[in-house]
Amino acid sequence: MSVLAALAAAAIFGTPAACEPGAAGNAALVTVHGFKDREGQLRIAIYPANEADFLAPARYVQRIDVPLTPEGEMTVCAPVPAAGQLIITALHDRDLNGKLSPFRDGVGFSRNPKLGLGKPKVAAVAIAVDGVTPVRIELNYLQGLSVAPVRARQTR
Repeated sequence: MSVLAALAAAAIFGTPAACEPGAAGNAALVTVHGFKDREGQLRIAIYPANEADFLAPARYVQRIDVPLTPEGEMTVCAPVPAAGQLIITALHDRDLNGKLSPFRDGVGFSRNPKLGLGKPKVAAVAIAVDGVTPVRIELNYLQGLSVAPVRARQTR
């Protein structure tokens, strides 16, 4: 079964039509899992794969904010203007302030690199988006002095 067929029964947020079979254009079909709780919202932001734009304010090519569902993983279809190397980020914005609050929020990146206290290298998170590209991102939260996925209880 294809990724798109498996997601057909699930709710898709963002711009679902851009990820339907046969859709023209390019889009990331982003599935996010590993939520610490269901407070706040989910933000998907897509950046060009270069150091100057990566995580720079207003340098994204697409940004979509969606309210959290009561449970489970969430899938967001995010159209992009052109195929190419991009970086996809997921932010569990628990305090709804529109930016990363490191002691509170969760974050994840395309290719799910092991995270430290700084931003990952572009080469570790860049992916090719061409057509509808499925991406799976696991959220990470600050836990003591490290940043890692929440394993004990992922949803409420």
